[in-house]
Amino acid sequence: QVQLAEFGGGLVQAGESLRLSCVASGRTFSMGWFRQAPGKEREFVASISASGHLANYADFVQGRFTISRDNAKNAVYIQMDSLKPEDTAVYYCASGLYSEPSSSFYDYNGWGQGTQVTVSS
Repeated sequence: QVQLAEFGGGLVQAGESLRLSCVASGRTFSMGWFRQAPGKEREFVASISASGHLANYADFVQGRFTISRDNAKNAVYIQMDSLKPEDTAVYYCASGLYSEPSSSFYDYNGWGQGTQVTVSS
């Protein structure tokens, strides 16, 4: 099982951008980003296929986030633009079991430690 480490969280104002990075200790299949706000369950944000050619997003993203990957670096990224206060959460990188992207928590077997994203109004 690969180890995952996220980077890039922080405090920004509404409307600003952040780019999160996740580096894996080895090769991965699909990769995903999930988030968990205080008092809420972990929810799907975005995922990308092993090849990087397919991606899917949660409805609330509404074109504001872009997931990408660099397989040569064993890394996955999420560019988050037009951030809103409701995007405040701990963001987790996840390593998938399959090649195709998935929004299901159960299709992932590796998780990073999370990185805090705070968006002020």
